[in-house]
Amino acid sequence: MPGELSPIDKAKFVAARKSVDYVEDGMRVGLGTGSTAAWMVRCLAELVRENGLRIKGVPTSTRTAELARELGIDVISLDEAKWLDLTIDGADEFDGDLNLIKGGGGALLQEKIVATASDQMIVIADVAKEVDTLGAFPLPLEVIPFGWQTTQALVEEMLISLDVMGRETSLRMNGDRPFITDEGNYIIDLHLNRIGNARQLAMAVNQMPGVVENGLFIDICDVVIVGHGNGKVEVRDINEGTVEESRLDFLEEENLFSDLGE
Repeated sequence: MPGELSPIDKAKFVAARKSVDYVEDGMRVGLGTGSTAAWMVRCLAELVRENGLRIKGVPTSTRTAELARELGIDVISLDEAKWLDLTIDGADEFDGDLNLIKGGGGALLQEKIVATASDQMIVIADVAKEVDTLGAFPLPLEVIPFGWQTTQALVEEMLISLDVMGRETSLRMNGDRPFITDEGNYIIDLHLNRIGNARQLAMAVNQMPGVVENGLFIDICDVVIVGHGNGKVEVRDINEGTVEESRLDFLEEENLFSDLGE
């Protein structure tokens, strides 16, 4: 099975596999959402099953919760956990300061709440997610359904005065209906192309009535683990100012791949 993975999936897998080295027995761990985070959940489940690792997982979406339970991870709510030792999640983009765009999977609100309730946030990503300047990936805004078109129009007007390259916005759809988040909200995607001042933009959009939260994660991420298709892994620690490299041998990971079923 490892040999059948695409280079991108191999990159996601090695980043996810490296990230679980940070998880220790007895920890309360935030479980991210998305394709890379799903690999991480599988890697954690293998440690629970094979090594007897005891953890409490706090999922950032219903689909992550379902996967974690299915694989045997003990799942609790954030209210039960109160505070987390660690959150591991993916990202749609990250820059050199480890600022992120998240929310491509529609779980940005719960992801940000869980990440900020953690002693440490680790982001796992393939190398294609690294950018010089955030903004090529559409920035999601979670908005309440009431008056969403008014909210959208006000956001578009506000963007005129901000340092962005594009100002097109769109309501995220699920087929012929609006996409609905786990909290029952809509998502408006901002197609900005380039964000000149991410901190200013994050503060501005969150002042807009109707906007619940935005997908910019500023000064939240502590470590980014970057996977490459050849098995190379880079660990970048923003607090320590270090970059470490290693390599993962796929032949050692047969147990994890044997029960994928997909």
